[in-house]
Amino acid sequence: MHRRAAGPDRVAGGVRPALRAVPGVAPGRGAWGHPLAYGNADRRAGRAASDLVSATLPAVRRVVVIGGGIIGLAVAHELTGRGLRVTVLEKENHWAAHQTGHNSNVVHAGLYYKPGSFKARMSVAGNASIVEFARAHGVPVEVCGKLVVATSAAELPALRVLAERAEANGVPAKTITAAEAQEYEPEVACVGALRVESTGIIDFPGVCAALVRLLEKAGADLRPGTPALGIRPGSTGGVEIATGHEVLRADALVNCAGLQSDRVARLAGLTPRARIVPFRGEYYELRPERRHLVRGLIYPVPDPSLPFLGVHLTRMLDGSVHAGPNAVLALRREGYRWADVSARDLAEVAGFPGAWKLARRYAFPTGLDEVRRSFSKRRFAASLARLVPAVRPEDIVRHGSGVRAQALLPDGSLVDDFLIETAPNQVHVLNAPSPAATSALEIARHVADQV
Repeated sequence: MHRRAAGPDRVAGGVRPALRAVPGVAPGRGAWGHPLAYGNADRRAGRAASDLVSATLPAVRRVVVIGGGIIGLAVAHELTGRGLRVTVLEKENHWAAHQTGHNSNVVHAGLYYKPGSFKARMSVAGNASIVEFARAHGVPVEVCGKLVVATSAAELPALRVLAERAEANGVPAKTITAAEAQEYEPEVACVGALRVESTGIIDFPGVCAALVRLLEKAGADLRPGTPALGIRPGSTGGVEIATGHEVLRADALVNCAGLQSDRVARLAGLTPRARIVPFRGEYYELRPERRHLVRGLIYPVPDPSLPFLGVHLTRMLDGSVHAGPNAVLALRREGYRWADVSARDLAEVAGFPGAWKLARRYAFPTGLDEVRRSFSKRRFAASLARLVPAVRPEDIVRHGSGVRAQALLPDGSLVDDFLIETAPNQVHVLNAPSPAATSALEIARHVADQV
């Protein structure tokens, strides 16, 4: 989904608008009030802001990309390939720190998504392009296929709908019998299944490492540990971004900040219609002596009334078998444990009408069941045993979690497609959950076309 948003006010009468305040940054010390952010920054920073736009090279454009996950790095790679000068800002000290570094590493095929949607088109194309990229750059990848299994006759109609959607999206898939499913997965229990051939497993952090190497070779300006604290229109056009140490001036800005993307958009003067609500997905792992129970990837038929796919079993590149994720509200945008709590983040969720409408729709019994499963290994194992009956509570151990940046609308509906909004000299990627990693190179081409 793509729309042009109401952008920042243009400079009028020679007076630039004040930058929006940065929450949590004391006045006079952060954003444009920081002693190194503006004015003095041009003289004192190691890389002067004037270096980022050159009057002597009008044909060369400078773009600042905010966010060093797979989407931001892929966008930067695409832009450098088009001859643009690129700076990448990442607030953490390493790349792929959040969603990219905490996902299931599955290369999705594209069967779940509405035909013609961005997700459908970009995941099908991305399935091919990300595998090709990985093989070309020495990143581990395996196209192993997967099973989507119906565990009761009541799920067969939904399985047929998935098969029809796969055909509409051009996904190589076929409906198979329970006996045929057991030829792929001897321990699976089902009454029918969908075999999807193009699903794979990949090392997405490895993809990011390859992108970083390519960006370094192309001369991109890569800055981990550098948050964007303020954004405003430039005095002579373009955009200015304060980092707390200096001001970067560029012709365009691309926001790929993931869990912080709506905040970056507001910092830039937009009022995005969607708000990021973080959902944590928790994983278990099969003990080494029980890994033989799963040969590949086993997924349930998703409940069409629910926004997530349900827990599934995934054999990873190293032979380990991950189980999950569930879906619970994270108490902090980057909260990977129940103990990770942010009063500010919770207040934002509580103050957003869409969150209450979503809660009324899903809190009981679905949300409560997810919370119970989060605290109960027995409940989690029981969900897995619907797919593979041999899985017992003692067979699984906890194995980390990830946080999904899910965009939510004021009416309580989840944005079900990629959401990109534009403003003068700005492109904002505001909803890019799964299958965004699979689709990263395709999203990057689309974003680059908007710059």
